[in-house]
Amino acid sequence: MNIYQEIERLVQFGLKQQLISEWDVPLTRNKVLEVLQLDDFKAVTVQEEEKLTSPVAILENILDWAAVNNLLPENTVTYRDLLDTKIMGCFVPSQGEVIRRFQETVRKDGPKKATESFYQFSQDVHYIRTDRIAKNEKWLAHTEYGNLQMTINLSKPEKDPVAIAAARSLQKSEYPTCLLCKENVGYAGRLDHPARQNHRIIPVTLNDEQWFLQFSPYVYYNEHAIVLSGEHKPMKISRETFVKLLDFVKHYPHYFLGSNADLPIVGGSILSHDHFQGGHHTFPMEVAEIEYAFTLEKYPSVELGIVKWPMSVLRLQGEHPEDLINAADEILQEWKNYSDESVEILAFSGETPHNTITPIARRRGSLFELDLVLRNNRTSDEHPLGIFHPHQEVHHIKKENIGLIEVMGLAVLPGRLLDELKKLATVLVNEHELTSIQEDEELSKHYEWAKKIKVNHPHLDQNTAYPTLLEEVGQVFATILEHAGVFKRDQSGQEGFKRFIRELQKKVK
Repeated sequence: MNIYQEIERLVQFGLKQQLISEWDVPLTRNKVLEVLQLDDFKAVTVQEEEKLTSPVAILENILDWAAVNNLLPENTVTYRDLLDTKIMGCFVPSQGEVIRRFQETVRKDGPKKATESFYQFSQDVHYIRTDRIAKNEKWLAHTEYGNLQMTINLSKPEKDPVAIAAARSLQKSEYPTCLLCKENVGYAGRLDHPARQNHRIIPVTLNDEQWFLQFSPYVYYNEHAIVLSGEHKPMKISRETFVKLLDFVKHYPHYFLGSNADLPIVGGSILSHDHFQGGHHTFPMEVAEIEYAFTLEKYPSVELGIVKWPMSVLRLQGEHPEDLINAADEILQEWKNYSDESVEILAFSGETPHNTITPIARRRGSLFELDLVLRNNRTSDEHPLGIFHPHQEVHHIKKENIGLIEVMGLAVLPGRLLDELKKLATVLVNEHELTSIQEDEELSKHYEWAKKIKVNHPHLDQNTAYPTLLEEVGQVFATILEHAGVFKRDQSGQEGFKRFIRELQKKVK
């Protein structure tokens, strides 16, 4: 392999994707040479590659060369990621220039075009790793709540044992404070922290505070954005949360924006840094219908209703954001202190709070919309991971927390499931092998589920077994969301939900 040819191919890719201009070619080439510890360059001719839409293939060649030439301490995912990010950092304009281009696009073509362009840029510079995201298994599952969106997450690389061992000898660093902090922009990374030379963020002002827009490196949906506080401060659901969410969708009406809850078990993975998730994507919950409408006397301009959804969701709509904000805040305050032992809802254990909300904002034409998902993180002896959390019976599919993305109907399932489902499909075709599941370390947890599937689908063959399993996983996901719902979908639960609404109506006058 000719390393100079691969460098030139990468430079030509940068030109084609308008990451650099013709005046930047020698500068960029020299930067790449410096990263690869080369002090000369042999001119080569490369053909224009019209179909090349990603730098991945070129980077893989360069990384293979780097491994052979001892530029990688170990030829592992972690070390390769540190180097390819450093290489792509040579093609990324300054933070100020990226912001200038974004704001200019907003002025000329509007916010939708601006986020589209920034999203494409984030892919072109390999910050969003499209090659890994493409490995994810995706499908729709038909349920009584509509088509749920299913994903088996294969995009995040497995933990690198070599890097983990080497990181133990590193001097501990608390910079950047977390993976969301604005200081990640341009950071070189280390064995226990990803490199971010190709990472840029866009400033946004929410409720007179400095926040930033970026994309997730492992997007689960179109333009999967993270909106993060410029200050490292813990997540907190309050009236100010609703102000910020509606402030954002006012300026980016094509996006939704939502927040994970602010309590453990029902919260997000990074509770230490206040942030939201948004994007240009329609989730199943968004198109779910209202099944019970009601009013609050104090807010005649706000339409309210219970959404037909496995979790407990109140939807507020109106043309006046201030009214929605005030109504949502009153609902939040009422919910935080609400208990109904008949449906296992307790607001406190001693001084420990259990009730909070997962809020989501969006626009529907001239209307502003807020979905308030009621959450409770109480545990019990029967459900030590959470009463309103995936129960033991579904842990063979998923036992992790139900966060914002899944609340809205997009399942993010563990990567282990793909191989397990494929093996299980093979076994299900031959009913005589069903008992062998119990003896298989990977599959034994699926045994009871597999027996039920076999009863419901007795004539599976090689063509139907795997698609049937995917559909059945979707049904399990619907059950998981029902487990996370505080007011259950049965008669007792729905009566409890309406009792809460009547209490709300009494107090909000």
